[in-house]
Amino acid sequence: MAAVITCTSLLKPATSFQSSDTLIPLTIFDRAAFPGHVPHIFAFQSPTPSNKQLKQGLSQVLSHFPHVAGRLTFDSKHQLCIALNNAGVRVVEVRVSSTLCKNISLEGTKNLKELYPSIDEGIEELMQVQLNRYMCGGLVIGMTCHHFLGDGQSISFFCSAWAQTVRAPGMHVLATPFLDRGAIVIPRKIPRTSFDHAIIEFKKRVFNSIFDSCTTQNKAQNLTLHFSVDFISNLIALVPGGCTKFEGLLSHLWKKITAARGLKGTDFTEIKIAVNCRGRVKPAVPMDFFGNMVLWAYPSLYVKDLLTSSYAQVVMVIRKAVAQLDDTYIKSFIDFGAIASEKGEELSATYPAPATSLSPHLEIDSSLGFRFSDLDFGYGPPSVFFQPNEPIEGSMEFSPSCKERGGVDVFLALSEDHIDVFRQICYSIEESAVGCKQIGILESRL
Repeated sequence: MAAVITCTSLLKPATSFQSSDTLIPLTIFDRAAFPGHVPHIFAFQSPTPSNKQLKQGLSQVLSHFPHVAGRLTFDSKHQLCIALNNAGVRVVEVRVSSTLCKNISLEGTKNLKELYPSIDEGIEELMQVQLNRYMCGGLVIGMTCHHFLGDGQSISFFCSAWAQTVRAPGMHVLATPFLDRGAIVIPRKIPRTSFDHAIIEFKKRVFNSIFDSCTTQNKAQNLTLHFSVDFISNLIALVPGGCTKFEGLLSHLWKKITAARGLKGTDFTEIKIAVNCRGRVKPAVPMDFFGNMVLWAYPSLYVKDLLTSSYAQVVMVIRKAVAQLDDTYIKSFIDFGAIASEKGEELSATYPAPATSLSPHLEIDSSLGFRFSDLDFGYGPPSVFFQPNEPIEGSMEFSPSCKERGGVDVFLALSEDHIDVFRQICYSIEESAVGCKQIGILESRL
């Protein structure tokens, strides 16, 4: 891909925040988040709005989201904060001397890093945007956001607001997001913890211990999978009483990936599931809260139990783990943050490095409930959108399909040694045949 940077600029809010010296301390939810930039890619077929229109809309939206135009800094107590200083976001404009492939995807695309600004250390901006213009008139927006800004729910809300501003400038009054981060982490009168959050959210658990000892001889490869509405409906039909699209598909892939890995029946397998906690605490936090409010559920099973259990049984294991993130758990986590802050404790989350393996475990992020499909700048939603992260074997992302309304696109990193087997079984829901065959193999190894 021959790409030429035509312009780099620092875009500031159309209307500056009222006080440029306001410091917003990171919450305990922020500190549990990934401490770096997360890239996003959105591809649009021609026609598309001009760069001028996109930048004007972005500048307008920044006035409603002052954190995005801010910078990370420390206050007098050495607490990490976001300074609402109107410093702006980095915008890079690029001309690409090729046509935009309609099937651009994470799989088989070698130059994705050229589509978004560098996310190496030392970046001051909390958001960067790259506008890639193709000869055919197509557009790829590559955006990077520091995770301390907000979770997927927040970034999707921001993107929707940006698109709305470009799509109908001056026609709508944007709803102001809920910005008071301090309001969501008010501890109880007598702070108390009922769970070991220092271990669960901030220390290396059994789930993460393989990051230190893993082998990287078997390279991970990115896969892009599409699951149709009919396929998902058939999965859900296997669960008496029904289940969500997320639960059904996650149960299916947990089984298939575990089978493809050829693990021992006595191995223990676990999934790390990101869960939006806005509606789980009492009183509920508004869904338009801009910041981080995600915790993690950890459903787990022995391999033999997973492969011999019905879909309904696996769904119940997932559902039970997610249900544990209730009001009691969230308030305990908030109190933990208040106690740690009072003691001056420094907390930092631990995350896997690129080119490592999570096996026998998995990690899942889902944007099925987000509004990235609302990213319509006036000519329709994106034809493709995904997060082009470095492959971490065992990591998955669920996204609403751009090809079929109601379908799901799955972006998965899997060891090259397991891909052929996985491809043979990933679209099979004849669980009894595949499961029995695999269990026979497993038992012969015990």
